[in-house]
Amino acid sequence: MAKRQSSTFSTSKYRAGVLGLLGGVALATLWAASPAGAADLYAPPAAYFPPPFSWTGFYVGANLGGGWANGSLNDNFTGASIGTGSSGVVGGGKAGYNYQIGNFVLGAEWDFEGSSLNATRSSGVLQASANTNWITTVAGRFGVAADNWLYYGKAGGGWVGNSATLTNLATGASVNSSNTNGGWLVGAGVEWAFAPRWSASLEYNYLGLNSWNVNSTVFAPPADRFSVNRNVQTLLVGVNYRF
Repeated sequence: MAKRQSSTFSTSKYRAGVLGLLGGVALATLWAASPAGAADLYAPPAAYFPPPFSWTGFYVGANLGGGWANGSLNDNFTGASIGTGSSGVVGGGKAGYNYQIGNFVLGAEWDFEGSSLNATRSSGVLQASANTNWITTVAGRFGVAADNWLYYGKAGGGWVGNSATLTNLATGASVNSSNTNGGWLVGAGVEWAFAPRWSASLEYNYLGLNSWNVNSTVFAPPADRFSVNRNVQTLLVGVNYRF
């Protein structure tokens, strides 16, 4: 008789446990179907904030724009001075490196541009021609970054491949000179990174060149000399690819 009571008691505990489990499942289902439960089950993922844009790295690019050369060709024997200002197209390539520290960006850049800055002018019996065939510069860059925008200045040096001719129109005598002339460079620009590895830039540069002297025979005596002064300004649009 005692064994039968124990069996009946165990069966009752089992049934109570099953009923409790079923009740819990039912309550969980009802909670999930409720607005609060659905909101928890289908909560949107946490917002993703991309890492800040970094200007650090190597880059190569291409430039195209306009240039202005201001200068003069002076004959020491007659004292004549002929202006050789000109404008033309400037374009070429560049390579450089940036390193970003906080919002500050430091770097260095080299570029090489071909140009069509050519001029021919006359004064009395003298005719002067001055051409700028190419321009190359090496400069440090320093700027402030605002995410994917960079505002910068630059300073350094540059060299220009020049050629000049002085002609005496009365006699036809002329003298030619070619020269690689150096000087100092300052500039400023803005760069916009429109894609993870691509950026576009707008830049102004001023290149102040040293003058050079050439012995001349267009007038007697042979000690006649002429000197050439020439400064170059450029306004360039560029596209860069960053590694």
